[in-house]
Amino acid sequence: MPLYRYKAVAPTGDTQEGEMEGLGPPAVVERLQGMGLIPIRVEEAAASTGSSSTGKSLFRNTRISQADIAVFTQGLATLLRAGLPLDRSLGILIGMSANPQVLQLLTQVREDVRGGAALSAAMEAQTGVFSRFYLNMIRAGEAGGALDVVLQRLSEFMERSKELKETVKSALIYPAILVGVAVLSVAVLLVWVVPQFTQMFEESGKALPLPTQIVIAAGDTVQRYWWALILGAIGIYSWFSRQLQQPETRYTWDKRFLALPLLGDLVAKLEVARFARTLGTLLGNGVILLTALSITRETLNNSVMAEGLDTVAAQLKEGQGLGKPLMETGLFPKLAVHMVMVGEETGKLQEMLIRIADVYDREVQNAVKRMLALMEPALILGLGLVIGGIIMSVLVAILSVNDLAM
Repeated sequence: MPLYRYKAVAPTGDTQEGEMEGLGPPAVVERLQGMGLIPIRVEEAAASTGSSSTGKSLFRNTRISQADIAVFTQGLATLLRAGLPLDRSLGILIGMSANPQVLQLLTQVREDVRGGAALSAAMEAQTGVFSRFYLNMIRAGEAGGALDVVLQRLSEFMERSKELKETVKSALIYPAILVGVAVLSVAVLLVWVVPQFTQMFEESGKALPLPTQIVIAAGDTVQRYWWALILGAIGIYSWFSRQLQQPETRYTWDKRFLALPLLGDLVAKLEVARFARTLGTLLGNGVILLTALSITRETLNNSVMAEGLDTVAAQLKEGQGLGKPLMETGLFPKLAVHMVMVGEETGKLQEMLIRIADVYDREVQNAVKRMLALMEPALILGLGLVIGGIIMSVLVAILSVNDLAM
């Protein structure tokens, strides 16, 4: 009997890892659920050490995007709400799927369901495709007999998350174009325009102004060592990416990002919106608060705020509630924390969390607009100063040469 490595969450919110024998991942998941645990990951012990089968699975999973999962979720929710059984609904989605990777995924899920596994267990067996949040939502829907309702909420959640991401991405397009134009313009001036005057300056035999010397030296450097500059930029990017993968360095940079005047405010609001919507959605589907908080922690991108939730969870186990520990971390906006406290006092924490998410979704959009209102003129001014400085340095040198000639 094969050996499987698992990671699961206890009802207290603690994470447990270990190994267990079983006929397959669905069987291990069912045993863990029978022990009162919530499985997060189940994979074959040999595969987890880096076998080729895992490599194939990971390669396959990377081809399935969140957009594909969102379409699948919406379709399954619609079919189940129409009264169709799960097996037939999966069959219809298989027939409609145009992506071979999604087709393979749905086929395997349907086979596991036909074999007696729950939908959540069948999805859990597809390692790396469905998030822990997604799987726990499905389990909550199965336990409450409202799988179609949960799938519809999941679809709405994914759509709102996508809209928030698209808002930020769309806002960054124009600044990215400005930066690209700036780099290209400076490169054209240094590589093609400035060298046209260099020979004339050399023939004059006179000392050039310092700004002109700097511009000519920069142009020579770009012409001769452009490949080194590109390799250096790639090296710096790779080094920085590796540094961010280390927990200590990532924590330091995340802390610095939160301290920035405008960017820090935007990051905090993004994380609060994600935190509130995820936690509210989980609580609304029957997941206990400690487990929901543990799942929500993994959805946050900022490690500083995620670590703050560890402190909140520890105090929550001691019976201190949610709002007071959130306030003590000093990481979450006071408005959001006070709304959480009101939700706890009125017994409507789930509704209040969703309202917080809606409020901060709008706040993120407003913060992005404010950042753009300041960033665009700053970029344009910076571009004008750099290009104007290069042109003026050349003109000053030309005028000085002409004066000498006269």
